[in-house]
Amino acid sequence: MTTIKPVISLHLDDDDATDRLGEDLALALKPGDCLALSGDLGAGKSSLSRALIRALADDAELEVPSPTFTLVQSYELRIPVSHFDLYRLGDSAELTELGFDEALQNGICLVEWPEMAASELPDDRIVLTLTHEGAGRRVTIQAPDKQDARIRRVLAIRDFLRDAGYPSAKRRFLTGDASLRAYEAAYADDGVRRILMDWPPLPEGPPVLNGKPYPKVAHIAENAYPFVAIAETLRHDGFAAPEIYRVDYDNGILLIEDLGSDGVLDDQGTPIAERYLESVACLAALHAKKMPQDIQVTDAHVHHIPEFDRTAMKMEVRLVLDWHLPWKRDGAGPSDAEREEYLAIWDDLIDQLGAAEKNLLLRDFHSPNIIWREQESGIRRVGLIDFQDAMIGPTAYDLASIAQDARVTIEPALFDRLMQQYLSLRHAQGGFDEDGFLKSWAIMSAQRNCKLAGLWVRLMQRDGKPGYMKHMPRTLAYLDVALRHETLAPLHDWYVRTGIVSSES
Repeated sequence: MTTIKPVISLHLDDDDATDRLGEDLALALKPGDCLALSGDLGAGKSSLSRALIRALADDAELEVPSPTFTLVQSYELRIPVSHFDLYRLGDSAELTELGFDEALQNGICLVEWPEMAASELPDDRIVLTLTHEGAGRRVTIQAPDKQDARIRRVLAIRDFLRDAGYPSAKRRFLTGDASLRAYEAAYADDGVRRILMDWPPLPEGPPVLNGKPYPKVAHIAENAYPFVAIAETLRHDGFAAPEIYRVDYDNGILLIEDLGSDGVLDDQGTPIAERYLESVACLAALHAKKMPQDIQVTDAHVHHIPEFDRTAMKMEVRLVLDWHLPWKRDGAGPSDAEREEYLAIWDDLIDQLGAAEKNLLLRDFHSPNIIWREQESGIRRVGLIDFQDAMIGPTAYDLASIAQDARVTIEPALFDRLMQQYLSLRHAQGGFDEDGFLKSWAIMSAQRNCKLAGLWVRLMQRDGKPGYMKHMPRTLAYLDVALRHETLAPLHDWYVRTGIVSSES
């Protein structure tokens, strides 16, 4: 039976407040949601619907006619929206003929005058009622658990913006990522775009190793303290990390500087060589600066940057055993002998990293997380984001991240230029052990690509995100490059025997 949470009740002072609620709801609704809007004539149903649709379209001038006579108006937006007005519906059964069920499968349905077909609407609909109250309106919202949580979250973010001094900020969806973080663009009255990071706290997951859940084993950031700590440290050292304007650590909401929207890829998604080379130069400069491991974030909190240790490395490479190999073998996992040999090989490789150069690892230093800032110079041309999972470990890891970009193919010629650029700059700094670095690079490249080879399958099978599987051929090709290093011969042989790579590679 569907659980209904206590009603949400808000007073809307004026039409602008109604529009803001529509914009906020546009960030809360997902495909499959039905929003039933009740209220007398002139209560604001159409105004709220119009604001919601325009927010999803990110077009304040989009024509949104009332569907009073057409009964339904559809919009192909980021999330498809079908706007129904059932006031003139002759029979509730006609709702099916209007394509309601199909529209709900593919997107969002906004339904004005839902009373005309209440028996045909889904039980888990969101019920929103508008009534006149003084010079404004009263809105009440009742929704099942999941929808209720999303709505309360966007309203909490609106309260956060109000407390930050931007009560009327226009909010637009910006992006989500493979984690549970989401990002909004917040446009204040001063005309400046700021970035809103939505990072809700989550309950602790099931134990995966020694009684600890995956984030604690793999040292994945679980709150905003690491992001703030690393951002402020990078900014102090002259790097282009976002300024932090306001943080709600308990609720996981941050308002940060917008570094820009240009990336390091062209319009066809092809790497722009100059920007990649500058990114590598930025990385070389970062590796030349010794970063503190303990960073004071607030008076009461010190962030200790975790080490990329044996436990974390092996937890990640286990993704091959737990996800990739069963996918490759149509469900058949590794034998005990295969598992034992694979993990023993990694123990030996990790032992060989003992003498590797170690410093701050941003961990995901690749195209989605690099902002190109044409107007700046030097290392400040390279905007750094998404570094909350930074660790202390072999510096070669981040060079593997950029030179073998997981999201885009780095052709051999550009790969060679990137590697040479980095090595030359590090030699110029003095005291650089190139042979030792290249050995650790091969191990870190293999470690990262082993993780990704399992992660893409997990995202598809467990998380319902099959789009990441398009990166699999590239990931295995990158892994093949790493496996050519003599140090990785045992791992190469294991991959051949398990059928993940061919003997010719």
